[in-house]
Amino acid sequence: MNQDVNYDSTIPLYVQISEELRMNIISEKWKPGTKIPPELELCEIYHVSRITIRKSIEELVKDNLVYRKRAKGTFVAEWEEKLDDHFTFVKSFTTEMKELGKEAVTLKADFNIIKANKKIARYLNVNIGDSIIRLTRVRGTDGEAFVYVVTYITYDERYPTDNESYYGSLYTLLADYGVLVNQETEYVEAILPTKEIQYALNINHYEPILKRVRMTKHIEGSYREYSENFYIGKQYRYYVDM
Repeated sequence: MNQDVNYDSTIPLYVQISEELRMNIISEKWKPGTKIPPELELCEIYHVSRITIRKSIEELVKDNLVYRKRAKGTFVAEWEEKLDDHFTFVKSFTTEMKELGKEAVTLKADFNIIKANKKIARYLNVNIGDSIIRLTRVRGTDGEAFVYVVTYITYDERYPTDNESYYGSLYTLLADYGVLVNQETEYVEAILPTKEIQYALNINHYEPILKRVRMTKHIEGSYREYSENFYIGKQYRYYVDM
């Protein structure tokens, strides 16, 4: 466990712990159907009372992420979307390009407000059918596209609704509204492109694609993000700082 809990924060400990447990479930560090650590063990890990741990778990129960079995413990609820558990912290696309001496360019952006399905609702911690934002972008460097990005974020009526506002850095835009993305988890896998990806990047079906899935949030706020980034494999290298 990350044990990323700030005991001096104004955010209640049970909320912070609940968010960390939630990430263990969403990332499938704790896989569906498995038993989570007992309350007393969680008390020792986080150095809090049993009452605090129970309140944290109750938040997960409310969101149908876990369920209790009398005399057996608490278990992760089943759902159909499966992910693996190979995760690492990585840098944003814009930051990566700057460190390589290049400028990230958005060649196309498309903003839409849609209804959350079961998968996205779970990632964004909203109800199925709630309004969310779907943002698609084609990005690259030196005028050459090499990544197609599909981003889902929690809805906020303050955000601009025109496509042009999303040609720059998304996180810079969010900062103007007091949103600071301060926790992220990612995983990477190799795939072949779907027709949507082929069309967006103007490639054929056999072009190798590196898919990066990113889940971020503003710990102190309600902002959540789920992004799927599809890179043309031969034009992108993936680095991890250890």
